[in-house]
Amino acid sequence: FKELKEDEKPVKSLSNAQIKKLISASKRHKTLRMRILIALGTGLRLGDVDSILVSDIDFENNSVTTRSRKTRKSMGSRPVPVPIMAELKKYVSGLDVKQEKLFNDYFSRYTWTKIRKKLSLEDYTFHDLRKTFGSVLAQRGVSTAVIQKLLEHSSPDLTNKVYTNVDPVLRHAVNQIPVDDWL
Repeated sequence: FKELKEDEKPVKSLSNAQIKKLISASKRHKTLRMRILIALGTGLRLGDVDSILVSDIDFENNSVTTRSRKTRKSMGSRPVPVPIMAELKKYVSGLDVKQEKLFNDYFSRYTWTKIRKKLSLEDYTFHDLRKTFGSVLAQRGVSTAVIQKLLEHSSPDLTNKVYTNVDPVLRHAVNQIPVDDWL
């Protein structure tokens, strides 16, 4: 692992406990909750989450097809975790049948800020949900190449720069050393 430069900060990602609290606290705000779930389960940027059309969702194959608002490239079919697809199915079933966009409202920065403040997560941004997605994958041993593809990073160097400096990953790696066998 390379050392962090002085101006670099480690990746801010949410812990499992923080994720649970965030999802629970957003239950009364169904569109915000759905945005959070999609971001955590796919690593999509907020703009990409907001650009999803109902017709982009493939419930049979548990995937979403969308176009990146940042890179303007088609991101193709992206896998979505089965439990999030189940939540998405419930959400979509409550929409007007004529509704094309998954979200007809604007992202409420006010509500997002209020919930984060309530949970003492003021330092986290919506983009940190994307970072959490990548960090969780890295912590679970998913290869850099796979994380790079899922996050649509232009190079593995970018993925390595961002996700090899995650403290929990380093802690997990160090804990793999069989110290108990040595003592």
